Amino acid sequence: MPRKERDEKRRDNKGRLLKSGESQRSDGRYAYKYIDTFGEPQFVYSWKLVPTDKVPAGKRPCLSLREKIKQIQKDLDDGIDTIGKKMTVCQLYEKYTRQRGNVRKGTQKSRQQLMKLLSEDKLGAASIDSVKLSDAKEWALRMQEKGVAYNTICNSKRSLKAIFYMAVQDDCLRKNPFDFQINEVINDDTVPKVPLTPTQENELLDFMQNDPVYAKYYDEVVILLETGLRISELCGLTPADLNFEKRFVNVDHQLLRSTEDGYYIEAPKTESGFRQVPMSAAAYEAFERVLKKRRDGRCIEVDGYKDFLFLNRDGLPKTAVNYDAMFKCLAKKYNKSHKEPLPDVMTPHTMRHTFCTRMANAGMNPKALQYIMGHANIVMTLNYYAHATFHSAQEEMERLQAKAKTTTEVKPEPAAESTEETKAA
Repeated sequence: MPRKERDEKRRDNKGRLLKSGESQRSDGRYAYKYIDTFGEPQFVYSWKLVPTDKVPAGKRPCLSLREKIKQIQKDLDDGIDTIGKKMTVCQLYEKYTRQRGNVRKGTQKSRQQLMKLLSEDKLGAASIDSVKLSDAKEWALRMQEKGVAYNTICNSKRSLKAIFYMAVQDDCLRKNPFDFQINEVINDDTVPKVPLTPTQENELLDFMQNDPVYAKYYDEVVILLETGLRISELCGLTPADLNFEKRFVNVDHQLLRSTEDGYYIEAPKTESGFRQVPMSAAAYEAFERVLKKRRDGRCIEVDGYKDFLFLNRDGLPKTAVNYDAMFKCLAKKYNKSHKEPLPDVMTPHTMRHTFCTRMANAGMNPKALQYIMGHANIVMTLNYYAHATFHSAQEEMERLQAKAKTTTEVKPEPAAESTEETKAA
């Protein structure tokens, strides 16, 4: 029997003519068979043939078969993967991370955190083709209401934008629902991180030097303030990293610790992180005192590194968490006896922030400062030049005015014409 004649005889239980690929099952449900972009047969189902049909009692509302066929045909015409677009957001994220497995341990933890957030939220179970721009924005709002930190939401949104971009490239989607500015949806509620003022810096060091509890941390804080090292870089220092002859600190690794893995060494994040940081006179003297007072700790070797400079009370290398706790208690005690309190956020990074701001305000060449800080992007360094206060701006204005005045005062007078020249004229 010719195909056309066979199709004309195929009707549903209401006597309506069914088109090629359409059929009706014995339970009354309609089906449509088609070939996807990979040449594989696929099926879609519906309780309705056309939009005006009623869904049988007890069945969920659904699109009619003809509406679904229209969507499928449009996807096929545009080369959209009709199966791939039905994977969930969690499945898409898992696929993305599987293809990018060579990452640092810190990145692995961030990925686990995002997967947990997605799994606990309705977005994670949604098919990627159902996620609209408004859904992505609602997700950001839910995360903030849940108490997730603004920076974590920003980083997560950046990752989600990346995975949906992959889905667009794979022809699973036409648009990226996470292509929006996060600050248009939620407010940045993070406490601003500000550097110490010159007065705060001096008074903090004086306080520590004379305090029976915090005097033992004095040299470590001086080194942070004089080098701008990241705290993980400081923790990883060994005597081999100090060059007293040429007065520099060699930075080529960092010491970290996690609950799962214990101590471990990682290289700097970027090539810019590999550097030689000059020692100021204060840093030089502080390092000498550290080596002189240094006590033997446990014989611990981490990925080939040993003899770490800074040890905790148990004789084990200090890590960021030790310094975070110390700075928190230090600020609390300091503020009790000083009129001007320290910044609300006091962490080891505050010392790095203070160093960079101080150097910028002193007029250090931005490229030189970028090198010392180990910044991969000059924009990050230039941001510290924007940390001007009224007082620093006023001092800079006065310095430039004084320089201009001095230049004017020493400007040579024009030479007087000679008598012969005058007569000749």
